[in-house]
Amino acid sequence: MADVKYTDEHEWIRIEGDVGTIGISAYAQEQLGDVVFVDVPQAGRKVAKGESVAVVESVKAASDIYAPVAGEVVAVNAALSGTPEVVNEDAYAAWLFKLKPADPAAAGKLLDAAAYEAAIGDA
Repeated sequence: MADVKYTDEHEWIRIEGDVGTIGISAYAQEQLGDVVFVDVPQAGRKVAKGESVAVVESVKAASDIYAPVAGEVVAVNAALSGTPEVVNEDAYAAWLFKLKPADPAAAGKLLDAAAYEAAIGDA
């Protein structure tokens, strides 16, 4: 996806205005397999870059989801508690949480789509 930035841990962030929407990459959901549970953070929580803020569980494993940038969680995708499988259907539509970055330029330092594709090509 050209409009998102990626972390080495397979999270993506799409900046829209002063809010970043975060989810897991298509590659990550493929590696996890069938997602059966998603635990999202509480709105209002302040997070540090790289801090574990959510958990995605599949039939294979549970994976921590890390904040790609520091900031404050401003919204969560509560619908995932009842329908976690939507992460497998479209990893880029099934966002996990939104945050207001402490440093608006921080997301620009993450991997672009080409760099991420190159990184997972070696995985």
